[in-house]
Amino acid sequence: MQVIVRDNNVDQALRVLKKKLQREGVFREMKARRSYEKPSEKRAREKAEAVRRARKLARKQAQREGLLPSPKKKPMRPARPRPAAVEATPSTSSNAA
Repeated sequence: MQVIVRDNNVDQALRVLKKKLQREGVFREMKARRSYEKPSEKRAREKAEAVRRARKLARKQAQREGLLPSPKKKPMRPARPRPAAVEATPSTSSNAA
């Protein structure tokens, strides 16, 4: 795998490399290979993943055909107002001694 560093911008090149590795599934495979996985467990996991993919594909197909309602979009939350800046002027009413 190759990443080109442009203008000595190593941070940007690292981000690109990380994205490529993620897309290729390298991180997932490294996590899976941390410990031994029995062949029977591997088959069960792969079968479950295939079932999950098939269900997801069927759900998307049904939504495209209009058999299922499309997922509701989550409403955007309004931005929280920032707290007002407090002035550091001494109050005359509290220290009126």
